[in-house]
Amino acid sequence: MPQVRIIAKNFMDMVASLPAMKLDNLYANAFICEAILRSLPPLAKKYVLQMLCIEGPVSAKSMQEWVLADGASKHKVAVDRLLQLRIFTETVDRKRERSYSLNPVFQKNLQKLLISGEVLPREPMPTGITARLPSLEDLDVFAIEQWECFLLQLINSSPAERPSNISSSTMKVFQRGLLTQRDKEAPRLTESGFQFLLMDTNAQLWYIIRDYISNSEERGMDPADLISFLLELSFHVTGEAYNINSLTEVQRETIKDLADLGLVKLQQGRKESWFIPTKLAANLSLSLTDSSSRKQGFVVLETNFRMYAYSTSKLHCEILRLFSRVEYQLPNLIVAAITKESLYNAFENGITAEQIISFLQQNAHPRVAERIPAVPENVTDQIRLWEADLNRVEMTPAHYYDEFPSREVFEGACDYAREWNGLLWEDSKKMRMVVKAEIHKNMREYLSRSK
Repeated sequence: MPQVRIIAKNFMDMVASLPAMKLDNLYANAFICEAILRSLPPLAKKYVLQMLCIEGPVSAKSMQEWVLADGASKHKVAVDRLLQLRIFTETVDRKRERSYSLNPVFQKNLQKLLISGEVLPREPMPTGITARLPSLEDLDVFAIEQWECFLLQLINSSPAERPSNISSSTMKVFQRGLLTQRDKEAPRLTESGFQFLLMDTNAQLWYIIRDYISNSEERGMDPADLISFLLELSFHVTGEAYNINSLTEVQRETIKDLADLGLVKLQQGRKESWFIPTKLAANLSLSLTDSSSRKQGFVVLETNFRMYAYSTSKLHCEILRLFSRVEYQLPNLIVAAITKESLYNAFENGITAEQIISFLQQNAHPRVAERIPAVPENVTDQIRLWEADLNRVEMTPAHYYDEFPSREVFEGACDYAREWNGLLWEDSKKMRMVVKAEIHKNMREYLSRSK
């Protein structure tokens, strides 16, 4: 999915921006090395594995022989990414010939991982200590409920309508950039917030995690430590219990935040407490490679713009309201219609036609998902046309001037407005003109001097 790929790339850009010492500290963890390897472009992965057991540098000329002539652009992208992440180090000799070496820390830990096999970041707790653990099905239900609760809390600005499963402090951490609030007004979704709601779950997850990391220093957390823990968490076994006492203080705070989102479930025993990773936590690593399986769709869209959504989720209903008119809702069916007015509301909130079409395609019901196209072409064409119609007119704040005392003053005012690139329209016969609002003050001063 393109959204996941772009957001995960932005996350890896954050990793690449870390100082060399902090990157080496990250690469000291074999699990981080594996997660980073998964995130690389296919050709970059090939280069890392080919050089894994080579001690010393490999010349740039030799590496170019590893690819066909038509792969030059992909070769450059792969090498650039490896240099950005400091997995490759570049050297230039006296003859100005370049060569590349693998980061020794990264290389050593990947070798260990391949030779010794995967070792868990921390051992699960013995079953004798923990209480009865939830089944994988129960964990999936918990993760979905918590995630949907978070999304519903974004959509519902009224305190009375907000779900109470998530603490207000956690919401403040994760809603940054998605909600805006003026004095004494209810919070409102930003343009990014509306677009966020139409993303698939993995893209939403990485959007939140990326923002969570970028603001970590404000909460007294080291971004490198947070990145390390989040990627390490993705390698824990889903459904197993892990002792919270094995975590640092910062990691414990992070686990509490992640529990509110449904990435882990917290449980308390008589003496010990533990956390249980859900599938959402595993996706922290899987979504880097865009390898997540397609989720079960629920939307059937007909050529007459009628939409039938087979779902019991309140969240699905609220998301459909973002771009359609919901007509009625049965216990397991939502009936809606895509109209010009509902789409105009969506466009005004910053949602694009392509995002709506992508959402409908990704969430197509299995009975229509295998059709080509899954969404009727007349509907997708019309959605794009309505967006184009809305973009035909550009609103520019302006001021209208008339009743000039003489033609000389009128022509001078037109010339003055042109010099400031602010003349929008003129009628020389009736001596009328319209100028941009941004030069109105200057125009008034000019006209007062011209009288």
